[in-house]
Amino acid sequence: MSERFGPAADPASRPVALVTGANRGIGRGIAWALADAGFDLALGDLAHDADTETTLAGLATRGARTVFHAGDVATLDGHGALLEAAHSLSGRIDCLVNNAGVPAVRRGDLLALRPEDFDRVLAVNLRAPFFLAQAVARTMLADGDGDADGVGRRPRSIVTVSSISATHASPERAEYCLSKSALPMMTRLLALRLAAHGIAVWEVRPGIVRTPMTEPVTARYDALIEDGLVPQGRWGEAAEVGRTVASLASGALPFATGEAVHVDGGLHIARL
Repeated sequence: MSERFGPAADPASRPVALVTGANRGIGRGIAWALADAGFDLALGDLAHDADTETTLAGLATRGARTVFHAGDVATLDGHGALLEAAHSLSGRIDCLVNNAGVPAVRRGDLLALRPEDFDRVLAVNLRAPFFLAQAVARTMLADGDGDADGVGRRPRSIVTVSSISATHASPERAEYCLSKSALPMMTRLLALRLAAHGIAVWEVRPGIVRTPMTEPVTARYDALIEDGLVPQGRWGEAAEVGRTVASLASGALPFATGEAVHVDGGLHIARL
């Protein structure tokens, strides 16, 4: 089911971004930052709830037209309806942000990891973003290439939000790390396939960011940050990830693609 929000506007005046997992946390920060950058938004999440209302209220104050579609991104048969909702805004998709994700079902010994828990995390964090990106890329190509160098048409992009866990191992949540570690390769593969068509592909790699997902481990990360884990000495915020995604989606780096952009306060830098 999809719902339309916001005032009528000239469909040609604003680009359209599709953001999954947009109800809260990093997804909300991304949606708000994209609206600030001039995008209209198609949002996807499991259900329309109180968190959805908060996200939509923030978009309304930013003047964005919005459509919301409820559904589990892991259900591939539902991707068509999600794309239809996005197309209902202006008949195109200029940016996909693969943000929806789930944490490890339970932290514990990787030798006790259950297949059903592994399958659920991989279904949401890897299988879903790959096939959604595939579907969106097809619609972008059907819309025509325009100029390969981007001149004369608005920027188009696919951005996948991964995690510092793409490179940093946490044995107590093996399925999460494995799901995120495949996204850099997915990004490079898509970048090679789509570069000639003027579609940029990015991975945005957050570090320790304050969100509802990290709230249960706040005390643990507070202590680690205090001990110097993050060179900048603080938590990241969802709005900072959002501004990074909005910059990429707006074409700030027109002659680059296939890269990972770290939003982690220097956490990824190897130190002696």
